[in-house]
Amino acid sequence: MLIKQKQLEGIMSGQISLAFRKWKKLSVKEGSLLKTNVGIVKITDIAAIDLSQISDDDAGKAGFKDLQSLTTEMTKIDEGTIYKIGVSYQSADPRIDLRQKSEISDEELELIKDSLLKLDKFSKQGSWTKKVLKAIEENPKLRAVELATKVGKEKEWLKLNVRKLKNLGLTISHEPGYTLSPLGEYVLKTLPDRNPKN
Repeated sequence: MLIKQKQLEGIMSGQISLAFRKWKKLSVKEGSLLKTNVGIVKITDIAAIDLSQISDDDAGKAGFKDLQSLTTEMTKIDEGTIYKIGVSYQSADPRIDLRQKSEISDEELELIKDSLLKLDKFSKQGSWTKKVLKAIEENPKLRAVELATKVGKEKEWLKLNVRKLKNLGLTISHEPGYTLSPLGEYVLKTLPDRNPKN
């Protein structure tokens, strides 16, 4: 479940406590914890509802200026069930402390490098981690669609896999694009050259 930065900031401040989505298939569960740019967001409850059941108060709690704005957003999607989703700010993202490290122990470094090696090994498209990290380093805050072109991949592939690097504390997401974290810069310098076909 993707949440826009403006809404995330509202959840963090407590001004936003609801989200509405129109899905063919429910993609989150009550109690789920989402890792986001502002920290951990908890899904507190989920209910399938009709558009007519949404109130002005609900729209405000979801960060919309009025009910009409929310209605317009929901009707952009032709098919699916509308879900009223309770959201709350849970805690800071534990990856933030990790990614701010500009130096780590040899043991910690080997664990990260092993994780990257596994991402490469199990990828159907061959080794990609160093190539993507290098592209981010050379093109900070470049839009995802343009960065994807530079590494010869599709936009959705790039976004999915950069998220894996972010989970290791190596990248930071922006609007638009990405940068390497201090940890990412440190780790990239230690990575050996790999044959992209391996």
